[in-house]
Amino acid sequence: MSKVIAIANQKGGVGKTTTTINLAASVAAQHLKVLLIDLDPQGNATMGSGVDKNTLVHSANEVLLHDCLAEQACLTTSCGYDLIPSNGDLTVAEVSLMAREQRETFLLKALQSIKNRYDYIFIDCAPALNTLTINALVASDAVLIPMQCEYYALEGLAALLSTIEQIKSSVNPRLKIEGILRTMYDARNRLCSDVSKQLLDHLGNKIYRTVIPRNVRLAEAPSHGLPVMQYDRTSPGAAAYMVLASEFLKNQITTTPSTITS
Repeated sequence: MSKVIAIANQKGGVGKTTTTINLAASVAAQHLKVLLIDLDPQGNATMGSGVDKNTLVHSANEVLLHDCLAEQACLTTSCGYDLIPSNGDLTVAEVSLMAREQRETFLLKALQSIKNRYDYIFIDCAPALNTLTINALVASDAVLIPMQCEYYALEGLAALLSTIEQIKSSVNPRLKIEGILRTMYDARNRLCSDVSKQLLDHLGNKIYRTVIPRNVRLAEAPSHGLPVMQYDRTSPGAAAYMVLASEFLKNQITTTPSTITS
């Protein structure tokens, strides 16, 4: 049975799209069927998957508005996973949905025809708690939260957890916290270490043991339209995401995520 996971954080620049691409590629490398949905109008996950966002025939915009079937927008990539791409047209969907009833359920309904073709569906969310992100959370079984170890990120985490609780109590009772991933980690930075300790002290059972380091190869890979494991498999960033995929898949077997309470 397919599992849908939103990768979300309303704070930008935390490695959200990097995590979506590289986790999807690393899970797909384990001979599993994976779909990545780019639900960010910036289209960074699309470009980072080697697809030109400026030449799309169908995109997440049409899928979300039910103007085409999800399978019509699916593209096969060289990254090992399928992709529903996006570009700036997705802002049209965001505006259009504001005037529609049950606007938070449009993605959920759009995925019904395709969901069971995949083992895992990863949704790259926009860096905002907007209509697009709400649609992703309503359509998902779980949320994976990448975050930098800095104090402002902690404030943003509290807001996101509050939103998740509201969605869980109102429209999606199955929504769980998959895990919190520490990204762009620099062990030499005392602030990183201090915030990491706070996270482990308060939310330890939901913090991935895997830590994603700051790594030049991770930053370079998207400009080549490749996951880092294809761009430079020997890099620390590639190794970290492959370990994360192993931890992620192990958790699917051994644990049932529960909602975080502060």
